[in-house]
Amino acid sequence: MAISDDDLAALRAAARVSTEAGDLEAYGGDWTRVYAPAPGAVAFPRSTEEVAALVTICHDREIAVVPSGGRTGLAGGAVAARGELVLTLDHMRRIDPVDVVGRTVRVDAGAVTEAVHEATAPHGLTWPVDFASKGSSHVGGNIATNAGGVKVIRYGLTRQWVLGLRVVTGTGAILDLGGALEKNNTGVDLRQLFIGSEGTLGIVCEATLKLARPAGHLDVLFFGLRDLASVLALFHAARRGPFEISAFEMLTDRCAARLERHRGVRPPLEAGCPMYALLEVEAPDREGLEAWLGELLEDDLVIDGTLAANHEQAARLWELREGISESLAATGLPHKNDIALPIAGLTAFCADLEALFARRYPDLEICLFGHIGDGNLHVNVMKPDAMDKAAFLARVHEADEAMFALVRSHRGSVSAEHGIGLLKRDWLGYTRSDGEIALMRQLKAVFDPKGILNPGKVF
Repeated sequence: MAISDDDLAALRAAARVSTEAGDLEAYGGDWTRVYAPAPGAVAFPRSTEEVAALVTICHDREIAVVPSGGRTGLAGGAVAARGELVLTLDHMRRIDPVDVVGRTVRVDAGAVTEAVHEATAPHGLTWPVDFASKGSSHVGGNIATNAGGVKVIRYGLTRQWVLGLRVVTGTGAILDLGGALEKNNTGVDLRQLFIGSEGTLGIVCEATLKLARPAGHLDVLFFGLRDLASVLALFHAARRGPFEISAFEMLTDRCAARLERHRGVRPPLEAGCPMYALLEVEAPDREGLEAWLGELLEDDLVIDGTLAANHEQAARLWELREGISESLAATGLPHKNDIALPIAGLTAFCADLEALFARRYPDLEICLFGHIGDGNLHVNVMKPDAMDKAAFLARVHEADEAMFALVRSHRGSVSAEHGIGLLKRDWLGYTRSDGEIALMRQLKAVFDPKGILNPGKVF
């Protein structure tokens, strides 16, 4: 349903609303770049109350609403392609004073992840949700997608670090859920329903975040390996090492080649390798860490390896991992998939995946990287330069069906940390049962009876 002039007048009485072409383009899409943004208008509320007023109007007039955060998602969850009202939380960035004793901080949903890190650091605390897009991602978006990132192996997903929420439902009702309570055993925890629901049940407007003391000195190591089996063997060895693992990341030589083409950076090893792994650890015993590294090299588990000597070297090693997505986008059109497998089954799955593409899609290049420590792989299929974009998208849609069937056979998930959005709704049933999906639909009807919130996403 198109947004009429009468609708715009009502919405503008509640908050600032724009129909400028630049705003429609900027706020109507996300990082997927698959769907052309085509919202009807963009609203810029400054408070939870303004969000509630806007949603109430939209509920009454049956205007579709797409919540928008930092728009760093990769599943089309923040795309408005059918004349919807985009409700951006860009102007809701308040960060309250840190509660040092309770180790919490209350923030608006539009607060940028890195800004939360900066606000809590002077108090010797951190919100341990971290990923490459932290400089632009919003807390509300992290919560709506239950974001993961590079430190999941140590700290878990976003939901572990959210104590309370203030949410606006699809009727415009405001719910205060949890506050700053560590313990609240009073029935169903409604807060957890909204975490990971991708804005389909309600709009997260404020959050009380649980904080932790940051890790001590972190050492970063980088390895070259022969194959994925060697990467997993290295992970097994790291699990037994004299340290606490903060991150364990993997990338292939194809990713490294794209990094070198775009950024001019390359692994600091004597020769190229088929696989690379980055390991970040907190090691109280430096001598023990160096001895462990020496044993790896002596046992021929790795081809080569290096230990960062200082912060600058560590940052350069992290660039090899965090610069991948940007480099893939800069050197071609990647079709992105974010999947999860049981860690023990990664080697068998990747062998089957390579065989599948070699047999049925030999013209498509796969750039593989991911958070091996939690079983999360990012499968990027690159568009051949000579292939038309429409033909490429049709071809990878076909490839997705085959790949997700493979994921299902290996008891994995079609989405590890970016949600379902628009891109994966056809494949939701490959991971969730018919009974589960039916219950999800019933929950949607309870919190959003007219179906105005992020319509077409997930289901």
